[in-house]
Amino acid sequence: WTVRDTPAVHTVSTGQEVVLNCNIQRYDSNGVQWYKQVPGGAPQYVLRYHHSGSSLSFGTGFSSNRFNAKSSSNIDYQFIIKRAEAGDSAAYYCYTWDDSASAALIVTGNLSPPVLTVFPPPSAELQSNKASLVCLSSQSVPFADVTWLVAGNPVSSGISTSTAVQQPDQTFQISSYLAIQTSDWNMDKLYTCKVSLGSQTSQKDINKSGCPTEE
Repeated sequence: WTVRDTPAVHTVSTGQEVVLNCNIQRYDSNGVQWYKQVPGGAPQYVLRYHHSGSSLSFGTGFSSNRFNAKSSSNIDYQFIIKRAEAGDSAAYYCYTWDDSASAALIVTGNLSPPVLTVFPPPSAELQSNKASLVCLSSQSVPFADVTWLVAGNPVSSGISTSTAVQQPDQTFQISSYLAIQTSDWNMDKLYTCKVSLGSQTSQKDINKSGCPTEE
């Protein structure tokens, strides 16, 4: 059967309560388990819950102090995080014995906008017809949306964006590459890397005339 975990993306501020709903479509006597996975990391078992309420067990590092679950029927479950923290940002999987579904949680709050750095094409690439720009988004959160624009117009092809990588400070780093024509770069077209998280957006521009000239 199909497990439905809603909403697909859930954005909250630090300190707020999070409720992720999971509909398993058909009764499962084993109940439901939830797992947490940060980009690039292994899944972590958070808890298991049975709709009868008689079975609630936690994985290592998780407890009832901030995590809970409940059910409104034998197929409708709710996973609850109390007082959300930045470190809770991750994908959460609602799992039954033969199926699973995921929902992404992004905790904002006091997080600053990501720091963007856009690197021009290497001089060696500019000797050919094609080159690439690199946008590095640091001090970010997972699941941020990276887009590129050329002269203010969205780009739909030639983009390759990495999975977010967690850093020691619990923030995430994302790299995005844009393939361009060398002739467009030499025409001094303006390129923009934009990183969005809900209504919060950061962007960084680059063009040939704005870059230092190599001797």
